Amino acid sequence: MKTVVLLSGGMDSVTAFHQVRQEHEVVAALSFDYGSKHNACEIPFAKLHAERAGIPHRTIDLTFMNDCFASDLLKSGGEIPDGHYAEENMKRTVVPFRNGIMLAVACGFAESVEADALAIAAHSGDHAIYPDCREPFMQGMAAAMAEGTYARIELLRPFIAMDKAGIAKRGAELGIDFAETWSCYKGGELHCGTCGTCVERREAFLLAGIADPTAYLATPEIPAAP
Repeated sequence: MKTVVLLSGGMDSVTAFHQVRQEHEVVAALSFDYGSKHNACEIPFAKLHAERAGIPHRTIDLTFMNDCFASDLLKSGGEIPDGHYAEENMKRTVVPFRNGIMLAVACGFAESVEADALAIAAHSGDHAIYPDCREPFMQGMAAAMAEGTYARIELLRPFIAMDKAGIAKRGAELGIDFAETWSCYKGGELHCGTCGTCVERREAFLLAGIADPTAYLATPEIPAAP
């Protein structure tokens, strides 16, 4: 199928991008600048992977979310919390209906470029905190996309039942250099090593038995899951 891939520049989306390229004709990669603290760190990696593969890359401006929505992930929000990624305080990083908005925009784009499908890298590790990463939500969006387009755009979610360690393993199999990806929500010069996404990243490499190529500001003991 002709497929558009949502490519943020993080571990999951970069792996999904290369995975989908093995199975379908990727016609475009989309990133979204929605005003997060780490967009400027992530998006250059998305562009790098797309351009290296010869795939057109576009960044779509959704910065109204920074002005209108409440989330500590956004530049307008508070401090990014530290700790395990499944802890209750990580809900502060939820951007309300983020995936719904991005999928709606991407679906319109996909039909406009005569694609058949749209791919997103949501995975099981997201399920504890992010309601718009869970399969019931994805099923609802998939139905809306199919019913709302003449092309009946299909929503691909190759990692929905996979955890981040599994994604790390798959990425290694695909030859991905994970140093060319970004996870840290704080958006500094280096990964902080202590926020929820850094903890999830560190844990994924550890569980996958793969060397972590990431430079962190700190690498304290990984906190236990709640």
